[in-house]
Amino acid sequence: MRVDLRCWLIYFLNFSASLSLFHSVKSQSVQADRLAATVTNVDSGWAANSVNTVIFRKNSLVTFGNTQYISFYNADGYVVVGKRTSGAKTWQLRQTQYRGHTADAHNTISIMTDGAGYLHLAWDHHNNPLNYCRSVQPGSLEMTDKTPMTGKAETSVSYPEFYKMPNGDLLFFYRNGASGKGNLVMNRYNVHTKQWTQLYDNLIDGEGARSAYWQACIDSRGTIHISWVWRESPDVASNHDLCYARSLDGGQTWEKSTGEKYTLPIRAATAENACTIPQQSELINQTSMYADAQGHPYIATYWREAASKVPQYHLVFNIGKEWKVQNLGFRTTAFSLSGAGTKRIPVSRPQIIAWQSGKLLSAALVYRDEERGNRISMALNRDLGQAGWQLYDLGTASLGSWEPTYDTELWKTRGILNLFVQKVEQVDAEGKAAMPPQMIQVVEWKPGSAR
Repeated sequence: MRVDLRCWLIYFLNFSASLSLFHSVKSQSVQADRLAATVTNVDSGWAANSVNTVIFRKNSLVTFGNTQYISFYNADGYVVVGKRTSGAKTWQLRQTQYRGHTADAHNTISIMTDGAGYLHLAWDHHNNPLNYCRSVQPGSLEMTDKTPMTGKAETSVSYPEFYKMPNGDLLFFYRNGASGKGNLVMNRYNVHTKQWTQLYDNLIDGEGARSAYWQACIDSRGTIHISWVWRESPDVASNHDLCYARSLDGGQTWEKSTGEKYTLPIRAATAENACTIPQQSELINQTSMYADAQGHPYIATYWREAASKVPQYHLVFNIGKEWKVQNLGFRTTAFSLSGAGTKRIPVSRPQIIAWQSGKLLSAALVYRDEERGNRISMALNRDLGQAGWQLYDLGTASLGSWEPTYDTELWKTRGILNLFVQKVEQVDAEGKAAMPPQMIQVVEWKPGSAR
């Protein structure tokens, strides 16, 4: 990595000093070089594990029109929903009637607004029946009673995720079945009829031998992109390979990046490998995914190269006719993934975003690493044609076991990154840390150039 060290040092000192405001009561803005960040307090929430901050929350924050919504578990394990006018300093919060088993960090809360402005909520899932409701009316924080979606394959739900289509319909993805023996279910919500239908009960088939751990995104054209790793058993070390599929017609048919049509369900033998990665490579599950306005897919995760003991962040992307891999290569500390349950890992899984900056394609990877004091960190590349990643910290406070989640709709529509931030502590195998409730904050950052 070639960096002007003098300029970088000046930038870093100014930026870090400016952002030592993480525990201030009021929202503040700071400027540093070409970047700007804003921190806004929300409320304190459960922090004895990472259930509020795991990477696979879709979403922790979501914007509809000029209103931003948030959800989290409070100190007593109740689901809290809230809203604010975009960019405002104060939040309107409501504790719902619903409570989650917060001792298990899998049991996340996911939210999304449909095209009519209704807020949809799913919570408390790890191989248990579906918990789902929506707001009683558009813009309301009052939620309905629990209700089924389709009534099909809803008894063993894990990893629920909402996504919005350009026409306002919603998609809902989840795993049906246990780790190592799960299939991907996909439902669609019609914003006009207010009804859910099941598109697939087995889009990606583990064949009773493995599970697909996926992430997805929907680009501005409505193309659905999915990437996943295979896991052969509950042991994290059995993760392998990075696969890809897309749908150009709302999920009716699926194809590879080459345009070759899939025969469904997708299985290990037929899946497109965007990158072949063997087991025992410290490959983490739940890849991070983004697709730009041209429909180019970007996948970010970490694994260890065969000749190295140090897991590194990698970006796997396709902006032409083939997959490219960039090893960001800045980490120096070795660690190993092995065993079942939620792990305490010295790095977070990353988020990836990309945008057009003049004639250049830029990207940013957001992550946390013990090497950098467990802060919000960003690897920024202003020209993806070159492997020139520069590292920055968006604050000085340690966030423990935090992983980044963000408002995907706000980024997609306005090019503004809003991160859900909270200091949490994760103990191996679903242990509970002696961590009191911690302040939840929204951190905002926007690239210096328009998207």
